[in-house]
Amino acid sequence: MYSKIALSNIKKSYKDYTIYFLTLILAVCIFYSFNSIDSQKALIDMKSSNAKYISKITELMSGVSIFVSIILGSLILYANNFLIKKRKKELGIYMTLGMGKRKISRILVAETSIVGGISLIAGLILGMAASQVLSAFTLKLFDVSMNEYRFTVSISAIGKTILYFGIMFLLVMIFNAFVISKYKIIDLLAADRKNENMKFKSPVIYLSSFLLSAASLVLAYGTILKIGIDTRNPMFMPSLILSIVGTVLFFFSLSGVILYIVNNNKNVYLKGLNIFVVKQINSKVNTNFLSMSLICLMLFITILVLATGISLKKNYEVGLEKITPFDASLIVYGDDKNREDALNKINFKIGKNEKYVTYNEYESVVELKDLFRTGDNILKHYGASFVKISDYNKMLKLKGEKEINLNKDEVLILSNYNKLVKPINEELKNSSKVNIKGKEYIVKNNKAIEGNLDTFIGSDNYCTIVINDEFLHGCKVFKSVVNIMYSDKNREENNKKYEEITKNSINGKYKSLNIPHIYACSKDDIYSHEKGSTTSILFVGIYLGIVFLITSMAVLALQQLSEASDSIERYKSLKRIGANKKMINKTIFLQTLIYFSLPVMLALIHSVIGVAVVNKEISNYSQIDIRFSALITALIFAVVYAGYFYTTYTGYKNIVKNSI
Repeated sequence: MYSKIALSNIKKSYKDYTIYFLTLILAVCIFYSFNSIDSQKALIDMKSSNAKYISKITELMSGVSIFVSIILGSLILYANNFLIKKRKKELGIYMTLGMGKRKISRILVAETSIVGGISLIAGLILGMAASQVLSAFTLKLFDVSMNEYRFTVSISAIGKTILYFGIMFLLVMIFNAFVISKYKIIDLLAADRKNENMKFKSPVIYLSSFLLSAASLVLAYGTILKIGIDTRNPMFMPSLILSIVGTVLFFFSLSGVILYIVNNNKNVYLKGLNIFVVKQINSKVNTNFLSMSLICLMLFITILVLATGISLKKNYEVGLEKITPFDASLIVYGDDKNREDALNKINFKIGKNEKYVTYNEYESVVELKDLFRTGDNILKHYGASFVKISDYNKMLKLKGEKEINLNKDEVLILSNYNKLVKPINEELKNSSKVNIKGKEYIVKNNKAIEGNLDTFIGSDNYCTIVINDEFLHGCKVFKSVVNIMYSDKNREENNKKYEEITKNSINGKYKSLNIPHIYACSKDDIYSHEKGSTTSILFVGIYLGIVFLITSMAVLALQQLSEASDSIERYKSLKRIGANKKMINKTIFLQTLIYFSLPVMLALIHSVIGVAVVNKEISNYSQIDIRFSALITALIFAVVYAGYFYTTYTGYKNIVKNSI
């Protein structure tokens, strides 16, 4: 019997359930998709160290999914609370007819079970399709051929999705039973007569708060743009806090400021039903300013992550070529004797299938500000190390490149740090002469030669001067390096050899040998590690970004639909004074559009600043082009925004239409 009543209620109120269904289906779809990554056979079968990162990504997704399930569970409870509030009168009639609270709870349990079951099935079907797109995207990220792609369904992801959402729906059932037990018949029957009182503070408070919010945001923006992502800077954290405070003050004061401005423009205020629209927006923003602030910040994170994530990964991995000129490098911090002694003590042997050269890097004897005789503030903080031209030519020969001859008064300047490359190139454009220890030298290259001198996980070549050998006679060596190129054979075995050296050095295995610090790495391991790391971060970012986007849009939608139910008496009054259907629908459209747009607009402003800061930070290492990411972000955002906006507008109209 309860199932029949529940099914009848769902059929009768299916329009009210639209947002609830949409949110549940999208939540299930996203949850399944990101937890089914490990099901793609091509990724499982990868015969490289990339394979271990698939396992790590899967573990990471499992951990993040717990956090995501808390967000989605809270959202489902929030949406369910909206439905209960809307049906108070219906539940009151059940009680009036003699139905006990326990029986009403059973009906709600049956409804939750039916809605949950339908949403799970629909979400999983949609998720299976979405997961194929995600699998193809993952294969692309790891440079696996699409010929290896196969349609797959993850049984473990289905089980996990059913378990997590089953727990969520169980919590909803418990919540419903608790809420019903607290209601009284009189409160339920009179629910639609209760209306929210609009309490407005003095315009001075709103205007002062708005000016304070604007000042806070401008100050926060300016500071963040100046210091960048420098967590060690004492102004970094206060700037973030100031931006959050500014956001909250913005939404707190916005409704009052809009009302004040429009109220002072009688041509706008008294035109059509604008007075009604402004009062409605004022009421809801004034009531929900905290939730709108949170939504704005969530949308900001979503836009920032999605707009920069893909391009950041792509551009960063393109930069890997610059930092890995050799198949492997072994670095010993000390001179030749230290290097030979250290390598002998760890029993290091160059393999038969390996070609190698050695070079020394000498300590800086000149600062860049003296090298170029410049006032550039950036160059003031860096010095230049030195390398012999004979060593540099050995490296060029190993790479199969043409050797370079230097006259006694000539040097080469190398740099792989974008922050320095630009000012160095500007200096070289103005003059090809540099000053080294009181003597002028001509720079043979008119631009800084970019790239590392060894294979290293980061850009360790800030500025290196290649000079004739005799200049460095008696200078102190601070780093001695062995650069290696493989033949096609035993590549994996060679990689393991160098990985083992670094592992032993970090674990302290060489400590008893009384040798300087040793570091070794291979090109393949750097590529694998960086791709695994950037892909993991990208996946988490996209996962949370889409969840935040859905959550934000769903909360905005539910708040608007809740407002529709609370404002029925006002719409009845509009109809009594002669407002026709077209005029009422226009007010609904404007309210919904403005309410949806306010947090999005401020989030976009935040995002412009955020993208600029990220771009500035990353440009120190590689150039970033966010056009592709921005296009994808705009597409995802537009689809979700338009879907929720249209559904909310349609639902709002139906609520008003059926009530007046």
